[in-house]
Amino acid sequence: MVSPKKKNEAGYQIYLRQIEALSKVAKLIASGMYLDELLRLIVSVTAEVMNSKVSSLMVLDPDKKELVIKATQSISEAYNKKANIKLGEGIAGIVAKENKPIIVPDLLKEPRYLNQGIARKEGLVSLASVPLAVKGRVIGVLNCYTSQKHEFTKAELNILTALANQASLAIENAELALRAHSAEEALYTRKVVERAKEILAGEANIPSQEAYRLIQKQSMDSRKSMRDIAEAIILANDLKKKKN
Repeated sequence: MVSPKKKNEAGYQIYLRQIEALSKVAKLIASGMYLDELLRLIVSVTAEVMNSKVSSLMVLDPDKKELVIKATQSISEAYNKKANIKLGEGIAGIVAKENKPIIVPDLLKEPRYLNQGIARKEGLVSLASVPLAVKGRVIGVLNCYTSQKHEFTKAELNILTALANQASLAIENAELALRAHSAEEALYTRKVVERAKEILAGEANIPSQEAYRLIQKQSMDSRKSMRDIAEAIILANDLKKKKN
């Protein structure tokens, strides 16, 4: 029987691991590195802290309703190339659909697990799978596999959940940054097209709406964006002014 003192020491060690893991991930997020690299480092930290054989992060494709492996520290080609998982199917698919973690003590005895052949080949035994969620919306799943039968404790599940929350934050920040960049690009494009339209309308003595249609037609005919056509018109106008 484990003594209360040893239980307390074990609990303290788990607490230290949790703090260490979250501190590492927080520093990674603050570093501003690219998302793909950041997620790879997060799964590496997860594997290190949880002492797991394989750690993987799957992101939900909302259009196809499939989970896709986005990052893993596994060197197993079979695992890394395994098929996407449909929402609601397999352990990860159920976790994503129900937004609840699932612990599997023995993968080879779990009928819901879809890749038992890979588990047998790679020596994967136990699994803890937790959802990645942003404001209640599931965006992916974090998986932790062990090579020995392992009973994941509540404290360990808390570590995984905290790491999953950090990964969710990183993904959300990247999506917000992308949307902000896209909005900025769209605003710039509108501005240059408007400027080019004014130049073309003035030079050809035509209505601005007709000038816009000419830019649009040139874009379609040349298979270039309207922004490219507009920038070319503005550049030509600027060069013309300098010559005069």
